[in-house]
Amino acid sequence: MEKQYFLVILLITQFSVLATSLNVPAIFTFGDSIFDAGNNHFNKNCSAQADFPPYGSTFFHYPTGRFTNGRTVADFIAQFIGIDLQKPFLEVDIAVKNGSRRDYPSNGINFASAGSGVLRDTNKDWGVIPIQEQLQQFQTLVNQNKIHRDLVGKSMFFLESGSNDIYNYFLPFDPPSLDPDAYVEAMLVEVRKLVDEIYKLGARRIALFSLGPVGCVPARALLPDAPTDRCFEKMNLMVRKYNMGLEAIVKNVPVKYAGTTAVFGAVYDVVQRFRAFPARYGLSDVSRACCGDGILGGLLQCGREGYKICTSPNKYLFWDYFHPTEHTYSLISKALWGGKITEIRPFNLKTLANVNVHL
Repeated sequence: MEKQYFLVILLITQFSVLATSLNVPAIFTFGDSIFDAGNNHFNKNCSAQADFPPYGSTFFHYPTGRFTNGRTVADFIAQFIGIDLQKPFLEVDIAVKNGSRRDYPSNGINFASAGSGVLRDTNKDWGVIPIQEQLQQFQTLVNQNKIHRDLVGKSMFFLESGSNDIYNYFLPFDPPSLDPDAYVEAMLVEVRKLVDEIYKLGARRIALFSLGPVGCVPARALLPDAPTDRCFEKMNLMVRKYNMGLEAIVKNVPVKYAGTTAVFGAVYDVVQRFRAFPARYGLSDVSRACCGDGILGGLLQCGREGYKICTSPNKYLFWDYFHPTEHTYSLISKALWGGKITEIRPFNLKTLANVNVHL
């Protein structure tokens, strides 16, 4: 399988006609708060929100619903490609339905919903949109020809989810019925289904992004069994197992789905390098949240009553108790766009954007 995989990749890279990165007219994004561009803001039944100051303060200068102080990875990659930032699906859908917008955008759509997971039940009481429903929203648009299949075939597809599932595994109430390995496998079953479905809908350029070191987020301070002087290794062990499963899915894509190319973004390794050599990346604090309160800044969400904020967000790895700063997202984006195989494999997003696909 390994030899066959690399042979397929070699053939793709050798014989593809490389055009400019404008080969990619659109990005379609599915996932959680790492990618959410404001969907939850337009979902009035949802309690997972970042639509208040100081979210968005560094780049947009107003809250957009993104769970950081500026842009996310999806935003940076869109800018590298040279297309407009993708709007959240619910914003666009409301505008089309009320007549203030004629059609759905041709530069892609962001379906991500903060708080969601790859397991349907993850944080469902918060009113989040699970990734399966995000896919259904996209599927409906394609089936109704609101998004043309030729656009789908030329586009990039970003999938990133799972942090909330694994974090919730360690919550003291509602203990899980599965052991860690079985739980991770249940997550991977859902990812395989998602890849299968987006392929059937015409996706030919797919990027699966690994989870970062979830056991290092400041919000681990909320968990009774988690250490605060170091990362929570039990959680990171589950994260690494899940990431290994994701990479196996990526390796199987060109074998299982003819004409389809996939890449694995090794975000975990990239972020761990920032933590190991912070000064090299302009960081001075890789443990605490810039915005929040309590131990590690991890006991209170940024912007909630009583929060505190740092003076130099760009020096912090974490913006709030769960999420990176825009500076960190910028560093991750550069690694994914132009990085080596230690950061993204079998090749980077810039190469993925240039691979010629046969529709």
